[in-house]
Amino acid sequence: MNKTDFTFSINSISFDENYQPSDNTRITTNFANLARGEKRQDNLRNALKMIDNRFNALASWDNANGDRYSTELNIISVDIDVEGNGQTFPTIEILKNHIVDHKTGQRIEGIVGNNFSSYVRDYDFSVILSNHNKGREQFSIPDNFGELHGKLFKSFVNSQVYKDNFKKAPVICLSVSDSKTYFRSENQHPILGYEYQPNESSLTEQYFAKMGLKVRYFMPANSAAPLAFYHSGDLLNDYTNLELISTISTMETFQKIYRPEIYNANAAAGKHYKPNLKNQDHSLTQIVYDREERSQLAVSQGKFVEEHFIKPYNTLLEQWSANSPL
Repeated sequence: MNKTDFTFSINSISFDENYQPSDNTRITTNFANLARGEKRQDNLRNALKMIDNRFNALASWDNANGDRYSTELNIISVDIDVEGNGQTFPTIEILKNHIVDHKTGQRIEGIVGNNFSSYVRDYDFSVILSNHNKGREQFSIPDNFGELHGKLFKSFVNSQVYKDNFKKAPVICLSVSDSKTYFRSENQHPILGYEYQPNESSLTEQYFAKMGLKVRYFMPANSAAPLAFYHSGDLLNDYTNLELISTISTMETFQKIYRPEIYNANAAAGKHYKPNLKNQDHSLTQIVYDREERSQLAVSQGKFVEEHFIKPYNTLLEQWSANSPL
């Protein structure tokens, strides 16, 4: 087997105040979680307004009224056909943003990636890693952890369907880890802000490295904490200012909702920063979110992947992964 034996397909759906999660969407996904319950439309409307406000605050030049730009978000769902028989399994969901410049009338392409959700990642962390460490006194990582997932991701990014739909490599923007300490450097980017360095590598860094992504940490102006930017090329030179602003405004908004203790803290990170999910000195957004439910659902979805993807295709996946040059 080789990598051409797997076929990827993508579907796109607008993430707006009328968004309804599809049947294939992981219900732990950030944007899907917002679109549930009685407050779903208020949640979506408020989140989108927060994104636009943050975008205009960062893109302040020639923007005296702070309303020059608005953003459009699309959820990109990626399915994989393992056997080439038309039977597909949902693998990855990412976000693509476009920027609308109301002064010039232009619709400008933003960054693809941003949020990252993956069924196989749920399986790796909620099933493989959990089972491996049951009964162990000391935490450890199993051999080949994340290799299949990493190769599937790289195969998608290298695929013709990716190249046909997206002009640039993805950038995934995540929260910092509450188990690490981050140190502010003197490197300052006009959009991304001050760069921070972690005291050690995290499991997330190692996992994303197998996806072909490296990470840099930056804290934009008027942010409360650094963000982790996972990328494959040159983060500072491959993307325009507006593209970088699009991912900051989108993902910082999500993090303010999901991790207000870090990203909506009332005191900003200093030169030495240790994130704290128990920080009481933070503000809440007007958006309803159930973090505990989300962690429970990750386990059930990991088991779903095991039953409907890993077990049925185990032999094919192992052969492909062993022979894949990625």
